[in-house]
Amino acid sequence: METNIRHKGVVLSVFRDTVTVAVETTEACAACASRSACSLGVQSNTRNILVNTPDAASYSVGEQVMVGARTQLGLMAVALCYLIPAVVLVGSLATAVQLCVSEGAAAGISLLCVALYYGVLFLRRGKIAKKVSFTIEKL
Repeated sequence: METNIRHKGVVLSVFRDTVTVAVETTEACAACASRSACSLGVQSNTRNILVNTPDAASYSVGEQVMVGARTQLGLMAVALCYLIPAVVLVGSLATAVQLCVSEGAAAGISLLCVALYYGVLFLRRGKIAKKVSFTIEKL
């Protein structure tokens, strides 16, 4: 059985095949050390999530719903945003140092490699977004 990340939310709008849901941060967020880096954020207590569903017409504004995403999607996001860039940073730094480049230049090269990685990630955001999908269900 597949484990899902689930949050309660309120429908903000319905348009064609898309439902916009406001998801509130939970009490657990207050104690989390990573809350400032989290997409739910600390500046706002809510985050709007767009859910594509063919049943959008069956939802109404103000209705309470449950929004979910596969746990694998969260792990993929962590890998794309944190793990892979760390590997790129350390790998390019080690390679530059092995090529007898000065430490300052090696640091600059490794930061440039990470910037290039994020640039490629930005250019491929449409393809990545197709893999990320949320589910919605009535409470």
